[in-house]
Amino acid sequence: MSDAETAAGPETPRGGPDQLDEALLATLFAQSAVGLGVLDPQLRLVRANSLVEGEDVGEYLGHRFTDAFRLDDPDGAEQLMKRVLAGEGPARDRLVRGRLRRIPGDREFLVSVYRLDGPGGPEAPALGLLAAVVDVTERQRARARNAALAAVRDAVGGSLDVAATCRSFADALVPGFADLAVVEVVDDVLRGADPPVGPLPPGTPLRRAASGRCDAFRDTAEGAGEGGARDRSGVTRRLAACTPYALATTDLRARLVPLGPGNPWPATDPDGARAVAETGAHSLIVVPLTLRGAVLGLVSLYRCGAAEPFDEDDVSLAVSAATRAALGIDNARRYEREHVIASTVQRRLLPQAERQQAAVDTAHVLLPGRDSGCWFDTIALSGARTALVVGGVAGEGLQSAIAMGQLRTVIQALAGLDLEPEEVLARLKDTADRLADERAALPPADALQGEPMSAGCVYGVYDPFTRTCTVARAGHPAPLIVGPDGRAVALDVPEGPGLFSTDSALFAPATVTLEVGSLLAFCTAELLSGDRAAERITETLARPGRSLQQLGDDIVYALPDDTRSAGAALLLARTGTVSDHLVATWDLAQDPTTPATARVLVRDRLQGWGLGEDTVEATELIVSELVTNAVRYGTPPLRLRLLLDSTLTCEVHDGSPASPHLRHARTVDEGGRGLFIVSRLASHWGARHGPDGKVLWTEQDLPEDERNGAKGERSGAGGER
Repeated sequence: MSDAETAAGPETPRGGPDQLDEALLATLFAQSAVGLGVLDPQLRLVRANSLVEGEDVGEYLGHRFTDAFRLDDPDGAEQLMKRVLAGEGPARDRLVRGRLRRIPGDREFLVSVYRLDGPGGPEAPALGLLAAVVDVTERQRARARNAALAAVRDAVGGSLDVAATCRSFADALVPGFADLAVVEVVDDVLRGADPPVGPLPPGTPLRRAASGRCDAFRDTAEGAGEGGARDRSGVTRRLAACTPYALATTDLRARLVPLGPGNPWPATDPDGARAVAETGAHSLIVVPLTLRGAVLGLVSLYRCGAAEPFDEDDVSLAVSAATRAALGIDNARRYEREHVIASTVQRRLLPQAERQQAAVDTAHVLLPGRDSGCWFDTIALSGARTALVVGGVAGEGLQSAIAMGQLRTVIQALAGLDLEPEEVLARLKDTADRLADERAALPPADALQGEPMSAGCVYGVYDPFTRTCTVARAGHPAPLIVGPDGRAVALDVPEGPGLFSTDSALFAPATVTLEVGSLLAFCTAELLSGDRAAERITETLARPGRSLQQLGDDIVYALPDDTRSAGAALLLARTGTVSDHLVATWDLAQDPTTPATARVLVRDRLQGWGLGEDTVEATELIVSELVTNAVRYGTPPLRLRLLLDSTLTCEVHDGSPASPHLRHARTVDEGGRGLFIVSRLASHWGARHGPDGKVLWTEQDLPEDERNGAKGERSGAGGER
């Protein structure tokens, strides 16, 4: 190139600038991947390329843009274009919905609109508009599918309730993916049974666990069957043969089913056909809920009205979502079965009926829930005393219920030894430590090996003769006490270590003297959690004129929902005394003639109570042996007490701390048979120790007629309870 040519600048294309612009415009319209349309000031298409693949451009020319694309909101779109014409700036990437002439179904378009300025520039009237149109329907559908699958992943699996899992699954798919969704589960699976292996046997009942529908169809088919507007959760059906539902549970494959007049199968399923007609459903996906070859249920998804029919990509998403739902339902089913077993074990290990105590009225409330390790107990002790127990093993499931049963059995055995509350808990903790060691010694492959154990217990003993309640606790809340006047009674019980903790601190008791008619509430920790929980329970206990059961119900009514779902135990006790008419007490001399005197006193008292001669003679012999033992080996003071209740109790007190023990005398031995004779005549016997000596006691079961007479004596005494 010469210097002259270089100085002249680049060569101008042949044909001039107008031909260049025309070539550029033609190439742009012919080869652009974006649909382009030129609109005149009246918003009519005057030039366009293939705006959407598969559409004839000629059909659009001369039509208004909003009519050509049949927009859902034509007025809004025209207002937007007029603002662009007026020079307010371009509109970029606006998402609009509409329909095309040759492609069925709703479409989504991403539209950008630009002003075409005339020779006078922006100040002059516009020549028209340039509209860039991109059909993003498939992109939006893919995004909707991903969003629906993400919603299923987020919503399903967070609950261990089968029905709640199904509801979450249906809600995640409606309305983003389907207009109607129905989730049905094999009826036995809802009851915790193992799901049947596919194919599903004919006639297997399916129970509707959940259904979901978008707002547009809530009032479409009131009372309809499959997919109807009314919530029919809980309805059971058996699948009609030769329908997509039955076939999907037979070969365990998902199905895409167009719904229309030409389908032959609705004739075999009138209920389903009526529901389809009432809801206007035109597209159906049926997916079996399967897991490892077993069938848990069935999912039916519908699209209705103007919604785009399902396609094969939608089927793939439905299968993926159903797989996730099946896993969540199976986990919930397994938990439900274990929960039912644990609840059954818990109830069998707890007291099966209220136990009548000598001087205490009791009532309990057991709230079923996740916590299957809480327990309560009332244990009759010697001397008309009553042990009140509430405890809990942390956690849920069968293992917690089993640990609870072990601890409850141990504490019942320890209570029968007449130990002080702090001694009972100390020995109970020893047992808990051994249980923890056994669990730690399990093989590493055992799931329980690394699972920590935690438990607490509160143990109280009420003595009606001294009107005292002695309480000790191990990692458990102290009881709440309300006096007969409605005022709270302070009871500061030092907290001892939890039963499975490594803390070796000692247990310390607390003793409080109570007025007759006081109320004690032994609660698991769940009942005392939350704002003002203790005050709320105390205020409830102060309500006058309420029975113990009514008070327990009132406490439950005031509980937060999360407490009721967790499960808890409550033991209520109203203190009383033993009627003087049913107790006889004598102070005896430390003298060899005292056994004979005691026999005379006992005979006179028992005959006054109307007891039979066999009972009188047996009691004389028991008292004679116990008093003789106290005279020979004990120290003053010596006291004899008889107590008539459902059984007859004899107690001999002396000042010596030494306890006798049962001997098995040989044939030639002259002594050693006293306590052996006592053990044969009495149903129970034992010794308890106190700060001023020991008490030897026996309990005798009474014949039926004498026991009924004793009940009459108690009711005739009146007012002492």
